Formats: sequence, C-alpha cells, structure tokens
Amino acid sequence: MVLKVFFPSCCSSADSGILIGRWISEQNSAVVLAVVHFPFIPVQVKQYLGEVQRVTKVSVSVLGSWSNSKQEKEESLSEFLEDLGTIFCHEPWIQISKEGDSKFWSCSTLQKHSKNPQEEEIILVYYDQRKVMLSHLHPPLDTAGQRAEDASKLSAIFDTVARSQVLFMTDRYDEGPIKLTHWQSDGVEASIIVELMKQASVPACMLLTFLLSLLSGICRSRVLKFWPLSFLWSKLSTCEQLGHRLQHLQLISSNKKAQNQNQLMRKANIFVSLLIDVSLGILLMSWLYRKNRIGHLADTLIPVADHVAEELQELLQWLMGAPAGLKMNRALDQVLGRFFLYHIHLWISYIHLLSPFIEMILWYVGLSACLGLTVALCILSDIIALLTFHIYCFYVYGARLYCLKIYGLSSLWRLFRGKKWNVLRQRVDSCSYDLDQLFIGTLLFTILLFLLPTTALYYLVFTLLRLLVVIVQGLIHLLVDLIDSLPLYSLILRLCRSYRLAAGVKFRVLEQQDGKPLRLLMQINPLSYGGVVQTYRLPTYSCYPRDSWASLCKKLFLGELIYPWKHKGEKQN
Repeated sequence: MVLKVFFPSCCSSADSGILIGRWISEQNSAVVLAVVHFPFIPVQVKQYLGEVQRVTKVSVSVLGSWSNSKQEKEESLSEFLEDLGTIFCHEPWIQISKEGDSKFWSCSTLQKHSKNPQEEEIILVYYDQRKVMLSHLHPPLDTAGQRAEDASKLSAIFDTVARSQVLFMTDRYDEGPIKLTHWQSDGVEASIIVELMKQASVPACMLLTFLLSLLSGICRSRVLKFWPLSFLWSKLSTCEQLGHRLQHLQLISSNKKAQNQNQLMRKANIFVSLLIDVSLGILLMSWLYRKNRIGHLADTLIPVADHVAEELQELLQWLMGAPAGLKMNRALDQVLGRFFLYHIHLWISYIHLLSPFIEMILWYVGLSACLGLTVALCILSDIIALLTFHIYCFYVYGARLYCLKIYGLSSLWRLFRGKKWNVLRQRVDSCSYDLDQLFIGTLLFTILLFLLPTTALYYLVFTLLRLLVVIVQGLIHLLVDLIDSLPLYSLILRLCRSYRLAAGVKFRVLEQQDGKPLRLLMQINPLSYGGVVQTYRLPTYSCYPRDSWASLCKKLFLGELIYPWKHKGEKQN
C-alpha cells in the first residue's frame, strides 16, 4: 500500500521532537499539524491533545517522531525516538528525519504490534499550512454529517487543518510547558495583536449597530411615509444611495459571525468599498473647498444655464420656421413653438430667482461628499435632473401629444378595416360601422395624419435632448454601481494573496530517487480575475435603464416615456 504523509513546510527547520496530527485510515494518510519539541512530559502532551480533541472534534494524536540531524548529532537520539513509540501507541509509527544539508529526507514506518509487517511505499507531500488554512477549500464547518462521506477525499486534509484552528491560536507570549512549531510560531506578536483587535472590535461594533438601528428606525418612521417625503425618497437617487449605504453599514457592523466564506468575503468587500468611497469623497471635498472653487463653480453655473436656454430658444425659432426645408402645419407649429418658448421664459426667471442662493446651496452640497463619492455623484445626478427639468417637461408634452395621435391613428385604421379593440377580452374583434361613423372616422384620420409630421418633429427633437440627459445620468449611475458592486477586497486578495481565493490544488514533483520517499509539493490554484468578479460581485440597485434596444425603439416609436432611473420595486411603463 501507499502511505501518504502531509508535512507542513513551516516545520522543515524545526527542532527534533514528535509529530502530532490526524490519521485518516480511509486514505491511509497522515496529516501532520505541528511538532512538539523536547523536553516535554508525555502525560502533559496527552492531556493537551485530549483538550484539543474535545474542542476541535478532531482525533489528534501523536503520529511519530521528527529528527533534525543538523541540530541533533547524538547517536542515541534515533533510539530514543523509536522508544517513544511505546509511550504513544500509534500504528504505524512514522519516523521522519532530515539528513543534514541533503535535500533528500528519510521517512520510514514501524509496526511493532503487527504480526505481519509490510513494507509500504511512502509519498511525502509538503503543504503550506497557512495557505491551506486560509484557502477555505475545506467543506463548511457546520456540515458534520457529511464529514464521514468526505473522509476519502482530498477535502478531508483541508478540513483537518481548518478545524484545528485552536491548535494554532496564539494569544499570549508564554507557551506553557509544551512548545510547538506550526505556521504561527514565527508571528507571535502579530497573532497577539490580531486577537486583541478581535476582542476590542466587539463593543465598537455593538455601539455602531445601536446607532445604525436607531437611524434606520427613524428612516422607517411614519413621518417619511407621507406624500411629499415618500415621493422625494422614491424619486431622488441620493435617497436611494443613502438607504443602500445604511444597509451596508448595518451589515458590516453586525456582531453576528459570518456562516461561510461567501458571507465573510461579502462583508470584507462592502467594508473596503465603503472605505474607498468615503476616502474619495473626502478628497473631492478637500479639492472643492480649496482656492474658492465652490464660488467659481457657482459663478459659472448661471451663465451655463442661460446659454442652454438661449440655445433652446434658437432651436424653437428654427422649428417654427421651415426646419430642413420641411413643410409644417403653420397653425400647430406656431402654437407649439410659443407654448415651449413661454416655458423657457419661466425657466430663466426661476434660475435667476435662485442665483443669490446657489453658492450657499453648493457649499452645503459639497459637505455631503464626506458621506462618500457615490453620494456626491448621486447628488450631481439629481442636480442635473433639476437643471434640465424644462427639457423633461418638453419631452413629456411632446411624447403625450405624439402618443395620443399614434393611438388615435391606429384606432381609426382599425375602423377602416371593420375591426375594433375589445377591452374585456384584450383582443381585436370584427365590428360593423354605419356610414356616419365611417365619414367622421375618415375626417379625423385625415386631420391626425396631416398634423402628425409637425408633432413628430417636435417629439423627435425633444426626445433626442432627453436621451442626451438620460445618457449623462446613466454614465454617472454606472460609475456609482461600479463603486458599489466591484469586489475590491477580493481583487486585492487575488493580486496579493491569491491562495485566499482558491479554485483547487495541484501537485508538483520535487525530488525522486530510488530508496527515498517521493516528495511532492501541494500548491493552491487561484481563481481567475473574471471568476473573482463573477463570484463576489455585490448586489446593487438598478439606477439606470436596462431596456433592450428593441424595447427602447418600441417605446420611442409609440411615444412612451423613458425614465432616467429605475428604482427597486418600481416598473417602467
């Protein structure tokens, strides 16, 4: 048979001692977890292993002996290590020795209690204990019923190392009577700092959770459900982003332990995304309040608004004439042109009425950047929506008028063919019309048909302007979604510590010689960058239209309204 010994690479330079780990009989494998150094008292070692086994539910035992001949040159050491097999009864008793500066190790087994000892072929597999511990390739720790079924798989090796976390935990300088070598032996100070930070973060998280629950309770109060506030909360993207960030803060400040690797990575991604978002927002705020940039922005905003209004006036004057040489209906053209010119006049008056307060408004709006760059971008999107509200009104008027004529022409076209729309059954049925109905339908059809080009031209122009505004807002919300949903922590881990995002393992042959055990190196295969984004991408709200091109063209032809954003739980018409 083949005996597989999984040996941690961090113990290759350890002092001589005994090997402790787990024996997996289904695989005829031994997983070495640590090395206990001399001197020690066997009774204390057995008590310590019993406590570890009680906590971790892993059958940890003494597997054999380890001899570092570079440090121990006594001839009686090998005999003493063999005699330890009588104290710690384990079959087979594994003996691993490092032969000085040689790159080959000797590994043998003793079977003292076996009547027919058989020579076994030994495969020595080196593994990085830290990477195996943090790779999370083991099965979930709450699936205790499935461990027996997985005992014959490679995941049992990862499960053994993962459940032996208590054995590696270091929270004090005094090691006690038993001295171990494992993956945290060289980083005692860092391990102690990590444990202290874990203990100190609990009250801070409890306080932050209380404050956030109080704030969320205020947000869910009945005061915000009344019409003006509920309407603003559902239409302003800033309110949506604030609610989104409030949920993120409640999630990362919760003292509830993550159940699996995905929940842990989701919390870490949200925390890093929130930290970068706030950092970028503070940088933006410091840039805005330096060298009086807020005042320069306020002085530039009013001339830009006037210039846009003047361009719209020139566009309407062009439409009221003979645009591109087209023959328009003179009466309808003049009515629509004067109607929209009056709205532009009202808009200019509104802008100049607010001009004394714009600098103060921008000054307070700039302070919101400390909540994050995404909040500042959402405020920018809302400001664009308010500054282009007249364009939205023009688009709505033109779309409703165009839609009314399209549906009127389609209904009258069915009248010519002797059909009508059945409202109850939602289908087109046959119908007989008298002469008066056909005559009136012909007159209305002719009037609507000849007025359609004028209405369609106004609708087309204002739809293009509306689409321009929607594209700008869509790009802003696309950047917001990118900051909110991009798994930055996972991408950083993939770049710096790829073993934390493992997709599997591979084995590489180190050395092979006759009479010596085959030495293999187990390496972690990381996830690809595309797999990282697809696996750990954070969910976000839909803040921009996601209609297909066919659906968008259908809406444009029928005159249906196109909204710049689509909120959670809201359907577009």
